[in-house]
Amino acid sequence: MITRTVSKNPRTTRGDLVNDLQRAGTKVTKATISNTLRRQGLKSCSARRVPLLKPVHVQARMKFAREHLDDPEEDWENVIWSDETKIELFGKNSIRRVWRRKNAELHQKNTIPTVKHGGGNIMLWGCFSAKGPGRLIRVKERMNGAMYREILSDNLLPSARALKMKRGWVFQLDNDPKHTARAMKEWLRKKHFKVLEWPSQSPDLNPIENLWRELKVRVAQRQPQNITALEEICMEEWAKIPATQGLSKPYKKT
Repeated sequence: MITRTVSKNPRTTRGDLVNDLQRAGTKVTKATISNTLRRQGLKSCSARRVPLLKPVHVQARMKFAREHLDDPEEDWENVIWSDETKIELFGKNSIRRVWRRKNAELHQKNTIPTVKHGGGNIMLWGCFSAKGPGRLIRVKERMNGAMYREILSDNLLPSARALKMKRGWVFQLDNDPKHTARAMKEWLRKKHFKVLEWPSQSPDLNPIENLWRELKVRVAQRQPQNITALEEICMEEWAKIPATQGLSKPYKKT
């Protein structure tokens, strides 16, 4: 009964199971329930957070995956991937592990300083290809369509040249409203950019997420103490990320 209940509803708690069994006339402890489930190969884990998807989004993802399933590797090597991310000065990105003795968790050398509301943050736009990271810039104002077009004008083609992209390279951008607005589409058309069709609600398909995570880990290890240092360290560490760090085929995730 325990295994069947959990398999049907993984969010069932040990307390729920204790109460259900007690109502059925069986008295067990939470430890017994844990041991029983572990013997069945089940353990309690934190539920992963994922985008809320409607059936149409799932269908779009599957369509994208099927259409690109047999694409040769060189096709993906000819894509420039792009995205924006926010990095906080102090916050969850500053998690580090330490070796310490019992009851020494509050010793200064074993702690990481934090402030309310993260102490400020910066917004970054970046791009990369299989050949390595492209440009990374700080977005200092609230980004709108006009600013996004300016960012691309100043940074996308220089990145393509620096990365020595082949003729006919493809640009990836997600379905953020400022990316899909009519003015943006017209601008891309006039600039003759070839754009990778992108399914909605699929930010996790973008391999640049691997680079963002790597960048945040590297920045946290250097522990910047102010926004100026945060920006400088971001730029320094981005330039050090090897080409292979973020390269993965998007259709591997569905």
